[in-house]
Amino acid sequence: MEFFQRAKSVRLRGHHHKYLLADDDAEHVSQDRQGTVKNARWTVEFDNDYDNVIRLKSCFGRYLTASEDHHLLGATGQKVIQTLPRKIDSSVDWEPVLEGSKVRLKTRYGNYLRANGGVPPWRNSVTHDIPHRHHNWILWDVEVVEINLDPPQRKSMDLDLDLDLDVSSSSFQLTSDPTHLSDQTFGSSKNDGRMIFYKLADDNGVVIDAEGSFLFKGMSVQDLTQNLEEETELEGITVCSRNPLNGKLYPLRLALPPNNTTMHVIVVPATSKVTKDF
Repeated sequence: MEFFQRAKSVRLRGHHHKYLLADDDAEHVSQDRQGTVKNARWTVEFDNDYDNVIRLKSCFGRYLTASEDHHLLGATGQKVIQTLPRKIDSSVDWEPVLEGSKVRLKTRYGNYLRANGGVPPWRNSVTHDIPHRHHNWILWDVEVVEINLDPPQRKSMDLDLDLDLDVSSSSFQLTSDPTHLSDQTFGSSKNDGRMIFYKLADDNGVVIDAEGSFLFKGMSVQDLTQNLEEETELEGITVCSRNPLNGKLYPLRLALPPNNTTMHVIVVPATSKVTKDF
């Protein structure tokens, strides 16, 4: 909370070194490396009823809001948008939770503001959820743009610095798994794993051109499926290859290619129409 107590307006920079932006449609939010634009500035408001809650208002006069709509069907994240409700409710309330020099912004229901990476449509999107992986994606740097010379009088508040995960707590925190401090390790020898390059298919089976990659150290199709579900945060996926003769997708069923050969695969979500053909 101390990051915001004397702030009139701030910029929020996520793990991918991109700023939280209010889109020009005054409805959506996204990320961008350009932090000097007006869209990256958020006015800080305090809730008189709660010492540990703030609201963030965009340059369009609309509040950063944790909606109930899912960002993508089958994915865990829910949309973060701009709204101007007739009556202020808890969807526009954010609780700053300190972790070192960074902050997590928690909804009143326990989710966290998250700056997504990866391939489109995740790249540059902003959601709120409790991540199973990439815990550092919910950490934000707070840059004070304008100081409030007459800050509101706040009651004293003890910051909860307990880094253990306690879902029953009103202010639980998530600690980053040291094995995930780096999402990709490219300096490993070939015996340490193989590179997996993946693309996503949409609900109609059309393969999205953008590609993601990671170092895979598993041994089976099941291991690969599990890793790709963690990477994409989709459930019930089918890992496919493309038939070089007719271009059709076919699921991987048997063993992976030997000798840690680099693989190019297609991730087909459970909601895709092409799964009925498998």
